[in-house]
Amino acid sequence: MGVRGELFTKQVTLDNRSYFFNVKENRAGDVFLQVVESKNKDGAEFDRHAIVVFAEDMQQFCKGLEESLSFIEKDRKTKAKAKMERKLEKEAKYGTKKKIYRSKESVEPLKQTSKSPVKRTGRVHIISKLPENK
Repeated sequence: MGVRGELFTKQVTLDNRSYFFNVKENRAGDVFLQVVESKNKDGAEFDRHAIVVFAEDMQQFCKGLEESLSFIEKDRKTKAKAKMERKLEKEAKYGTKKKIYRSKESVEPLKQTSKSPVKRTGRVHIISKLPENK
């Protein structure tokens, strides 16, 4: 057993946050799970939040977590399906033609005349109508 009653620890690091899943035992011999979120703030300081779930409550906790995860997965699938349907509707309405933009390096340089409808700016070629001189 560790110094603070730790039996097992698992760390998961994501972006600027770390999650610690600590299985501990208190002086009375009760085993519990401590979930700690540690977030880096202002370089040197850390913002820490912890929850504790005792062994007798673990089944209900896991059941709630499992239901939440299944809801998230179902919601994600529903949103992906709706996005695909919107995309198909848009393609049916406007067609599947897409504009192709080429970078300056991929096209041979052309001489630009004052009457040319092609205006070259940066990496993207923008076609616009120039005002006609009268």
